[in-house]
Amino acid sequence: MAGLAHVLGWFKKPVDYRRPRILMYHMISPHRPGAQFNKLRVPPNQFEQQLAWLKENGWHFYTMRELQALAPNFPEKGVALTFDDGFEDNYTHALPIMQKYGAKGTLYLVIDRHNNDWSTKKKAHHDSGELMREPKLSDAQVAALLDSGLFELGGHTFSHANLATIDTTQKAHEIAASRAYLERTYKTSVTSFAYPFGIYSERDPELVAQAGFLNAVTTVEGVDDKPSDRWYELKRVKISGKDNLSTFCKRIRFGNKK
Repeated sequence: MAGLAHVLGWFKKPVDYRRPRILMYHMISPHRPGAQFNKLRVPPNQFEQQLAWLKENGWHFYTMRELQALAPNFPEKGVALTFDDGFEDNYTHALPIMQKYGAKGTLYLVIDRHNNDWSTKKKAHHDSGELMREPKLSDAQVAALLDSGLFELGGHTFSHANLATIDTTQKAHEIAASRAYLERTYKTSVTSFAYPFGIYSERDPELVAQAGFLNAVTTVEGVDDKPSDRWYELKRVKISGKDNLSTFCKRIRFGNKK
């Protein structure tokens, strides 16, 4: 029955192709045997297959800033690649593949990203240090990503804070200071924000807007019906390192793998 459901899924009507897809990535790197977070690692060969499929099927790549500028008349098959946190493989593995296919992306960069075990801020038992040990982007590598013309920077708080665990003053600092630091350090405009862990309260989008951001992405899975009505709570299509190309294509069509 599961196989039949998979086949029948391809006959469902896809989500309107004028509704842009915002894809969520973290690492572009090989899986590590026994690792806890391999779902966050999309192997480079799979990433290339995904970009090749998008290119061959008429999808057009945009940064979040470019995507917002197109509203409300979005073109058919618009896609924005987003990368959370600031892992070094975004430069070593993702960039060369993106250059090959002319793909663009938005990097949501944590400022305090080195020797920071932020995974424990969501779940205390995630204390293996796996993500903390994962190499992070240097300032020079971030600059090279921007110089490529394929990346823009987005805010992701100063320390990858769990916004549910800090007070309003701390939240405002984490959000606003991240934008100020990124713009000052990399001499670039920063207009998009990503909520760490996808966790935020009803008031937090207001703080993001007050900090000068023009849009914000969540980890809520799917494709927004009217993005212009929810610029500070945009859904994303989660790309898992454990998915094959067929599942990736279903996520693009329907916003999820179901």
